Amino acid sequence: MRSLKGEVVLNIPAEKAWEMYRDDKIVSQIKPEMLAHAEYIQGDGSPGSLRLLKLGPAVQNYVKESTERIERVESGRSVTYRVVAGDLHKMYDPYRVTFSFTPLQGKEQDKCIAEWKAEYEARNPTMPPPEKARDAALGFLKWFDKFEPSY
Repeated sequence: MRSLKGEVVLNIPAEKAWEMYRDDKIVSQIKPEMLAHAEYIQGDGSPGSLRLLKLGPAVQNYVKESTERIERVESGRSVTYRVVAGDLHKMYDPYRVTFSFTPLQGKEQDKCIAEWKAEYEARNPTMPPPEKARDAALGFLKWFDKFEPSY
């Protein structure tokens, strides 16, 4: 299985980034041009749950939507899911992603490292690695510390 990863430093605590990522309402408001809508369509975010992501216009030329089955949750730390439907599933199978949020040593109350890691196999040997997906995910994560919720 192949893998690809990337990370960004966020100017918010890991706990806050984690809560934002796991909350459908909040994550859908962070940068709607990139992620227009997130919804748990089965379950509550625990392993076995299904989450539907509808992407925004900034990335729709690559991926319009994706359905993820959550495989593993390390509460407050990481979530691993496998894409089971949508555009990425047509390109890669398996396509498994882990998002993790780790406090930055010495600045635990102010900063964290948000990491995106994918394990994948291309369905077609000419399919390039999912670098666009990585770049979009990291670009989206960079907006977490700029977001102010509108309740």
